[in-house]
Amino acid sequence: MRVLLLVNDSASSTTARTRVLIHTALSERHDTEVAFTNRRGHAARLARGAATTGTDAVVVLGGDGTLNEAANGIAGTDCVLAALPGGSTNVFARTIGTPDDPLDATAAVLEALDTGNVTTAGLGYTCGRYFLFHCGMGLDAAIVERVERHPTLKRYVGHPLFLLAGIDTLLRRHDRSTPTLTVRTSSSSSSEIDGCFVVVAANTDPYTFLGSRPVSIAPAATLHNGLTVVGLRSLRFADAVEVIRAVFGANDSLSDVDSAVVQRIDDVHDLSVRGAHPFGHQIDGDHLGSVEELRLEWVPDVLRLAIPTTSR
Repeated sequence: MRVLLLVNDSASSTTARTRVLIHTALSERHDTEVAFTNRRGHAARLARGAATTGTDAVVVLGGDGTLNEAANGIAGTDCVLAALPGGSTNVFARTIGTPDDPLDATAAVLEALDTGNVTTAGLGYTCGRYFLFHCGMGLDAAIVERVERHPTLKRYVGHPLFLLAGIDTLLRRHDRSTPTLTVRTSSSSSSEIDGCFVVVAANTDPYTFLGSRPVSIAPAATLHNGLTVVGLRSLRFADAVEVIRAVFGANDSLSDVDSAVVQRIDDVHDLSVRGAHPFGHQIDGDHLGSVEELRLEWVPDVLRLAIPTTSR
């Protein structure tokens, strides 16, 4: 099997020793080439080039941003995507059961490739780009934008930086009085969520991880059905506490939260989000700027994905 090991050396958990050991392990069983990403969009081009020249699998050692780019490069081809944890959170890799240790993950990926444990996954799509696990709009994207202004801190601090950026953005940099986002779906049972501060279109669950703790907001979202759309309609302190208790409580569910605070629509294949004024959006943790309206869809069976055969 021809394999491309795609490495983001600047990812927080990637070291030269780890990369060499992973390359050695892959090369023992497959014809493996290594390529390094060095700028935004580079991973997509490298992955696309590999897929068009007959590479069987692209194995990504990096964070969620690198993995997203690689997925965009090979989506719609027969090339298989495999994920190794190299970033600070590795949401998608952990969601599909990849071990947290990169060397353990390599063994699991090798077994998946050798046994043909590959699934055909559906992805979200917006503005010419696929997303693996979610697209966040409004306050969610504003927090990501704030974090991206401090790449060095993001690399070394990780989760605490997201928490601090979230508190700072919520209290000082975001309008908490006027919800501006409206969601409309065009399914057979057309639905709408109005008056939102945050909208998340989830392709998988959990939304993210805080340490080892999954943050679940869309338990119905899988790689084999439509998107789950979640709208947060209140930023009042009492309502925020209710949402936090629901997410981190014993049941890990938003189902019991008042619909005046949170609304959710499952298995959505097509939707639009419109703002009263331009709003930010991010996909898979990568901020992509501001728009007045965003159209999203779910594209089935567009990515061949190696599923690790050992769990965390």
